[in-house]
Amino acid sequence: MEASDHCAAILRRRDHDRYVADLYAPEPARGHLFALHAFGTEVARVRDVVSEPTLGEIRLTWWRDALAGSDGGGHPIARELLPTIDAFRLPRAAFEMLIDARVFDLYDDPMPTLVDLEGYAGQTASAMLQLTATILAPKGAPAYSEAAGHGGVAEALTRIMAALPLHSARGQCYLPADLMAAHGVDRATLHAGRGTPELTSLLAELRAIARHHLAKSERAIADLPREVKAAFLPLATVAPYLDAMDRARYDPFSGRSPVAPWRRQWTIWRAARRS
Repeated sequence: MEASDHCAAILRRRDHDRYVADLYAPEPARGHLFALHAFGTEVARVRDVVSEPTLGEIRLTWWRDALAGSDGGGHPIARELLPTIDAFRLPRAAFEMLIDARVFDLYDDPMPTLVDLEGYAGQTASAMLQLTATILAPKGAPAYSEAAGHGGVAEALTRIMAALPLHSARGQCYLPADLMAAHGVDRATLHAGRGTPELTSLLAELRAIARHHLAKSERAIADLPREVKAAFLPLATVAPYLDAMDRARYDPFSGRSPVAPWRRQWTIWRAARRS
């Protein structure tokens, strides 16, 4: 399989919403986007494929070295991504910070504060939006920072809430410790997978914060040129997720996606048509 086809297949299997969004980008850019986003899925799933944190850190260090080299260490995704980085002069510092942020995923330490969580989102989800937009329209890159910054935080918070059953089952805690203390949520109850009024209140506040960032991102996106808006298509699914989580009968530990795959795909299609 060609490296570009391998990237597309990886993305289609592991982050189908992003794959669908990339299909609405101009055809010459798609291979570059597949490479970038396949890399994003690889470093995001490191914890899933290692047996202990030390091995995860070794794997992340390998990615740092691979992107600093010239042949990507022979890895098909890295080999496809390096020409993209060079062609669009993507800042290597953004990749290094993203990899550094993913070290948090390997351990069970609590996210200390909301500010820390927003910083983590900025280094991961926001960075990916910014890099995507830069590939689509390189000359306007500085103008994308507000849309990418707020959009990435909204996307990351929403994904974290949707993944609460997985995280709690394996002892991870992305919910900010300061908000947990303010709402009276303790980690033991959280990891037991039991919904409580206190947790319901905390998640409602996080959804309000996510909506705040999403609204700021949408206002910024409205002022961007048409050719770059495809970078932000995945954000179209954020509001439907938040709406579903707002429902009175929503169970944060059900393990079922609150938004069906067909609806997410339709939502991205509709956003692409409008933009």
